[in-house]
Amino acid sequence: MSAERTILHLDMDAFFAAVEQLDNPALRGKPVLVGGASGRSVVSTASYEARPFGCRSAMPMAQARRLCPQAIVAPPRMSRYAGISRQVFEILERYTPLVEPLSIDEAFMDVTRSRALFGDGETIARRLKQQVRETTGLTASVGVAPCKFIAKLASDLRKPDGLVIVAAAEVEPFLDALPITRMWGAGKATLPRLEQLGVRTFRDLKTISRETLDSHFGELGGRFYELVRGLDDRPVVPDREARSLSQEVTFAEDVDDVEVLLDTLLEQIDHVAARLRRHGLAARCVVLKVRSPDFSTITRRAPLSEPSDATDELWATLRTLFEDWLRTRRTPVRLIGAGTSEIGPAAEHQMDLFEPDRHDRRRRLDRTVDQIRSRFGEQSVRRGRNVPPPDQSGAASRGGD
Repeated sequence: MSAERTILHLDMDAFFAAVEQLDNPALRGKPVLVGGASGRSVVSTASYEARPFGCRSAMPMAQARRLCPQAIVAPPRMSRYAGISRQVFEILERYTPLVEPLSIDEAFMDVTRSRALFGDGETIARRLKQQVRETTGLTASVGVAPCKFIAKLASDLRKPDGLVIVAAAEVEPFLDALPITRMWGAGKATLPRLEQLGVRTFRDLKTISRETLDSHFGELGGRFYELVRGLDDRPVVPDREARSLSQEVTFAEDVDDVEVLLDTLLEQIDHVAARLRRHGLAARCVVLKVRSPDFSTITRRAPLSEPSDATDELWATLRTLFEDWLRTRRTPVRLIGAGTSEIGPAAEHQMDLFEPDRHDRRRRLDRTVDQIRSRFGEQSVRRGRNVPPPDQSGAASRGGD
């Protein structure tokens, strides 16, 4: 792979559940569901012991408990997970500055220019897995490939604690053997249409002409045509170089619960805001992304009155975008995401020393929360959703438990 890019995708194994089992030995070897216990809650993470019963992420908690009555429900401790996440990303950044976070527990890395110093992709991957285990006590699965799409596929094949290397010469046989269910974009709405075309595997999809795929799937058809051939030239973009930062989640089952969607968005924008502050950046725009079961996607944006890295300010704008969308929605949600765009160095935008006291208090709150999470990841520091918009009176958001 010397002439090829070497891309790694690292994904922590059943991250939230694994942390709960790490911290509480009594949970080890037992089915664990991380999430709220109320009837409206969903599963954030199911441990590998719970998965043979059919339990999985984004499933309603009530359904998961019916499938696995003996499962132990653990409330999420986001600050603890964030603390371990920071340890993991510190390890990744020892090998390359080209680290692109996808979520709190997974990231792409471009180690092409690191091979002379640290060895080939497999060597780097094995070092990463070992150092993550030694530092956190947890396992990670890693895929190594010439592009992002294949690296992500590879990391998921031998979980937990997996390592799959796909050299450039092995791309075609690797992809051909995969079931079409592993194709990006092949969800509940798309799979039946692919099956009508006789597509069951990647190899089957490769026999369909681009014109046919375009006529059946539009823009997505062109993406299918490229990905099934291993064509993916997307670069790994670290936070500091990105013009936008976002987080999104594709639910295992379509979600129709507004409370679940709001909680998900708040967690996402809180994480994005922390990434902005960590890199000394601020955003001029907030972005909401929603995908329906038929794969139709809407993206809505709203400018901020001034560039910001403050969680409450970003959340207030995002919540307004969501509520505007909610008035027009007609279907459940397959994917939801929160993000920011028009990003630049915070120092260029935040030089006003005479901001309103409320804004100053919020920034101090963000700094304090960041410091607490950095030093005491095991403590629970969570944000509530009763955040008044910046132009309304009222206190900053309450802290959860």
